Amino acid sequence: MNLKTTYLGLRLDNPLMAGASPLPNDLDMARRLEDAGAAAIVMPSLFEEQITREQFGTIYDLEAGSESFAEATTYFARLDDLRLGPDHYLEQIRKVKAAVGIPVIGSLNGVTPSGWLEFAGQIQEAGADALELNLYALPTDPGVSAEGVEQGLLDAVRTVKAAVTLPVAVKLSPFFTSLPHFAKALEGAGANGLVLFNRFYQPDLDIEALEVEPSLNLSTPSTLRLRLRWLGTLYGQTALPMAVSGGVHSAEAAIKAIMAGATGVQLVSALLLHGPGLLKTLRADLERWLEEHEYDSLDMMRGSMSLTKCPNPQAFERANYMRVLSGWRG
Repeated sequence: MNLKTTYLGLRLDNPLMAGASPLPNDLDMARRLEDAGAAAIVMPSLFEEQITREQFGTIYDLEAGSESFAEATTYFARLDDLRLGPDHYLEQIRKVKAAVGIPVIGSLNGVTPSGWLEFAGQIQEAGADALELNLYALPTDPGVSAEGVEQGLLDAVRTVKAAVTLPVAVKLSPFFTSLPHFAKALEGAGANGLVLFNRFYQPDLDIEALEVEPSLNLSTPSTLRLRLRWLGTLYGQTALPMAVSGGVHSAEAAIKAIMAGATGVQLVSALLLHGPGLLKTLRADLERWLEEHEYDSLDMMRGSMSLTKCPNPQAFERANYMRVLSGWRG
């Protein structure tokens, strides 16, 4: 069965990738991911704060970013507790590249188009095959418009693209007024792919200690639904290949994502919960399903359930919203 796919210009043996997480910080784990069938490994994000070491403007800002992403879990608590500083991060890319034979994708997490983004060039020199730019914008200033926020993100992408020849994927949040418009703008800024989506972990409040508490919930299968909606909406409206991140815990979920338009499938929570061996199971289940349903390749089904090709395109739009709510019975 042909499971090959092309993502960011990288020819992958199958669509299943280990998404950005702490797992590649251990070389033995990186080898286990490859042996289990991971087609590529995304390194954990190197955060802007790790490079600049600048104080945030408020304590709230510092704490709000401390465990915002899945790849920061258990090790990104405070700036002084970071396991992989910039130099160690580059060295780990070199080690992982030497340890595995599959593509290794670096990851930068930030928002400001300042000099730190030039660190992307050093990630390229360390041997990364591609770069995932993990954009994180939390607007708190009422003087900054939505257009201003988007312009800052586009400037960041252009700055990175000016610093590297690597293919660059942009990992997005779903919180844009017009995501299709912004996706096209990213394409114009030089992005080579999209990853849908970041998961922002919402802080809780300790009302006794009067502290903001970071909280973590791994993704569940229901997390995938938002990704399916936007994969299906964007497919055919942008030339950029798209990877799904969040909510893939089974081969069925991977199939849904590909049918909606995904080229690659990133797993994080499922691997943290079940270990690298899950990749073997998912690949076998994926091959079995394709064979049973007489698909010769992933290309035959990619985008078949997107907005432009879905037998019921209104399911992606307002009609489905109205039908679900009006059909509720207590």
